[in-house]
Amino acid sequence: MLNNFILLAQAQHALPLFLIIPFLILIGMIAAGPIFFGHFWEHNYKTVAITLGLTVLAYYLFILGDFHMPVHTFFEYAAFAILLSSLYIASGGIYININAKATPAMNVALVAVGAVLANLVGTTGASLLLIRPFIRLNVHRIKPYQIVFFIFIVSNAGGLLTPLGDPPLFIGFLKGVPFFWTLQHLFVPWVLTISLLCLIFFIVDSRNKETYVARPEVVAKNEEKTEFYISGKRNLFWLAIIIGAIFLDPNVIDGLPHIYYDGNKFSYLREIIQLSAAFACYRFSSKTALAGNQFNFHPILEVVFLFFGIFFTMMPALQLSAAIASAPEYAQYITPNFLYWATGSLSGFLDNAPTYANFLSLAMAKYDMAQNSVVEVRQFATGTGTDPGTLILLEAISLAAVLFGAFTYIGNGPNFMVKAIAESAGIKMPSFFAYIIRYSIPFLLPALILVWYLVVHLRLF
Repeated sequence: MLNNFILLAQAQHALPLFLIIPFLILIGMIAAGPIFFGHFWEHNYKTVAITLGLTVLAYYLFILGDFHMPVHTFFEYAAFAILLSSLYIASGGIYININAKATPAMNVALVAVGAVLANLVGTTGASLLLIRPFIRLNVHRIKPYQIVFFIFIVSNAGGLLTPLGDPPLFIGFLKGVPFFWTLQHLFVPWVLTISLLCLIFFIVDSRNKETYVARPEVVAKNEEKTEFYISGKRNLFWLAIIIGAIFLDPNVIDGLPHIYYDGNKFSYLREIIQLSAAFACYRFSSKTALAGNQFNFHPILEVVFLFFGIFFTMMPALQLSAAIASAPEYAQYITPNFLYWATGSLSGFLDNAPTYANFLSLAMAKYDMAQNSVVEVRQFATGTGTDPGTLILLEAISLAAVLFGAFTYIGNGPNFMVKAIAESAGIKMPSFFAYIIRYSIPFLLPALILVWYLVVHLRLF
């Protein structure tokens, strides 16, 4: 049956199956490069990512004559790269220092605070603000697993309560899902997931027998006192500007300047504001804060170049998966259970934001509804359309897109950023597959299964 679906997808979109090879090559290089040919990869990852991305892009433009998908991908990538870069620069000038014992309880408290903060400034903003102080706090007992749990909780699961929290949810908001829908329908799953992951983190971190006192100066000052201070507070203003600009979307606010193409409005005012705020941040940042954070552009450049390759090589994989799933033979499988696991599986390996959009479109198509209609998206989200059960489908899609984004480094933008910052601080992070085998499968997957069983399958919450 799968072969029939692939043939159907190729017939509908004239998209050869071999076009997913560049994406597989890039993922393989990301996974194997640092292990087997580290020197080559370190000096050539930019060239590899750009070459593979441009190869797929050229095939679309000159062989398929398809401009629609590349244009959409370009604007999505530009918005992604500019937002991530702006947040990175702004947070780099904010130095947060925590004087405390690096106990398991303190670490859990810090990532729990990050989980709450993620809903206000996004998982990217919260990750970039807290990862450096988290590393400094644990400097004498830092281990890769601590960074991985930070990614699980702060960079992904934490941002489940508002559209600001994670890119998939923000896409849903732009398409018509009410702003407080996530808080209303996903609060209990958020509490359950964060509690489970924090409990697992506490147990694992308690086995770390390194001294709990992170720095000698903490003891010299006051061993029993917990305190923190912030340097570079002026960047908080620019950070607020960058985050606030996210809402300046011409598809939501009429009258905003935009680029119109093929029935779509693409923003550029938002990106100009974010880049301007980022420039102001860097130009006027506290030199003390920048030095304290050991700020440099290497981590963000790595993310920007690698995700250029990922975004453009990912186009065929996204189109083929969407075409296969939208075949009439698949309609009977459009259930909450299917959507949770299908959305989740692809979100971990194909970036969770476009995966969310694809499966939202698929689920709505079952009821002859379209995601380009704000009214119909709102009806689908609230169950006021043709079937009240549609909101359950959206819950499954939303939960899976956000939570499974932590399954690999490429599932969500902040993951790779946190990894890059940790490595620049001298922490030897696990490889792509080691991350999955040593951490995602034994620690994250049981939590995802429990959330599915209690929330999606049994509908207890």
